[in-house]
Amino acid sequence: MADLGTIALGTWSGGAFMRFGEDVGAERLEALLRPGGGIDTVITADVYGQGAADELLGRALAGVPRDSYRIVGAVGHDFYEGERRGAKGFPRFTDPSLRDEGGYAAYLRMATERSLERCGVERFDVLLLHNPDRRGYESEAVWSALAALRDEGLADAIGVAPGPANGFTLDLIRCYERFGELIDWAMIILNPLEPWPGELGLDAARDADVSVITRVVDYGGLFWGDLRPDTPLHEHDHRRFRPEGWIAAGLERVERMRPIAARYGLSPLQLACQWNLAHPAVRCVVPTLIQEAGPGARPIEDKRRELAGLPPEVLLEPNDVDSIRAIGDNTGCMSLKGASPEHEGPEAPDRWPLTDELAAAGSRYGVDPARDLVARA
Repeated sequence: MADLGTIALGTWSGGAFMRFGEDVGAERLEALLRPGGGIDTVITADVYGQGAADELLGRALAGVPRDSYRIVGAVGHDFYEGERRGAKGFPRFTDPSLRDEGGYAAYLRMATERSLERCGVERFDVLLLHNPDRRGYESEAVWSALAALRDEGLADAIGVAPGPANGFTLDLIRCYERFGELIDWAMIILNPLEPWPGELGLDAARDADVSVITRVVDYGGLFWGDLRPDTPLHEHDHRRFRPEGWIAAGLERVERMRPIAARYGLSPLQLACQWNLAHPAVRCVVPTLIQEAGPGARPIEDKRRELAGLPPEVLLEPNDVDSIRAIGDNTGCMSLKGASPEHEGPEAPDRWPLTDELAAAGSRYGVDPARDLVARA
């Protein structure tokens, strides 16, 4: 299985393709993503910029020896034939209005080959199924097609990347149970201020021998230290959708974690990474590099150096892992995506009814949907 190392960078950084902070421009983003300086794994998704993120990454990788870095690709949103649906983005390739199961393999091959071409490489170290709908988690045709791409050398390993929002706990657990022999990697949201619900599926990943990449490790930029309540957020900055007061509340909790970070000689961001890596299934962390606006903003290049300085070995003692979780406990803070006991109405691309099969999968890992997967008032 592919070894990604403990830290990675994503093409969603830098404000060009996902709207977090200032857009640093193509030249700076290429330099940030270029492997080296202690970070040698990069992650992209074909839907970002409808291929533009792949192309920018390809320019960043030009001239870099292929054996000196790892590259993770992600496919799943059909921007080739599908029409964008406003803020919901492009439909999943499994949308019945686009194709049935008989067309899944051809689509995945086409999307993977085109993404590889844009990136300028012949294979991905890991190929992820990006933001699947219910069919993506459950269809044997999807996972057989991805495994075939791996067997043919288009990727060394395959996996799943739920999202874009938080949830999908039962869907992941059941997917690990059914297709764990095929799945090598999963990428989920996890950080000390969002231990829930990501932690709930980690034992299932471990049992299926699925390695986990964690994203949003920085909690929307808070652990970098330069996001304040008065930091300007542009109109389309995704963080504007978080609850009012989230920055001030999060900063108060980060301050309570600082003594632990100080004992280990870690910055808050490095503490967040270490906390994630202290979970047995987690192998790699990928915080978002955000160039904030305003006079107190740190250069994004400085944040890259801070991440590169993360000690690769896990330093935290179990009691500190528990203490950090207690400080950051966010259980029930939001409605979750995927299979949910709260879902009403027809199935949506990112939310669907709970089934007995999914509930049973959760129960095997101590997850009670009515207790553990609902928003609390």
